[in-house]
Amino acid sequence: MAKVEIFDPALCCPTGVCGPTVDPELTRVAVAVFTLEKKGYDIKRFNLGSEPSNFVENQNVNQILHEKGPDALPVVLMNGEILKVGEYPSNEELANWFGIQESELKEEKPTNLLDVKFAK
Repeated sequence: MAKVEIFDPALCCPTGVCGPTVDPELTRVAVAVFTLEKKGYDIKRFNLGSEPSNFVENQNVNQILHEKGPDALPVVLMNGEILKVGEYPSNEELANWFGIQESELKEEKPTNLLDVKFAK
């Protein structure tokens, strides 16, 4: 089974919704990772700002940071091997790595709406 690790640059939050502008790429990745985790797949994200020890302990990531600096992030590993440097995996790539359909990584909209009635 695939084990994917994503080493993010220092972020205030993994969704990209916490700053003055929303980064749709971070939002897409957050949804995909959340969906994969919920389905039981082995995928983890590490934030340089809040989890620096993970960056130091991983030899591959540590070497990239020493050679290229933090601008090289994100770094994506699968089963310990570097797959991507400087960009996040696409939903198509994630689907291929985990053997699922790309459509399974899209954010699902609620189908049953609440019927809220207010008392007068």
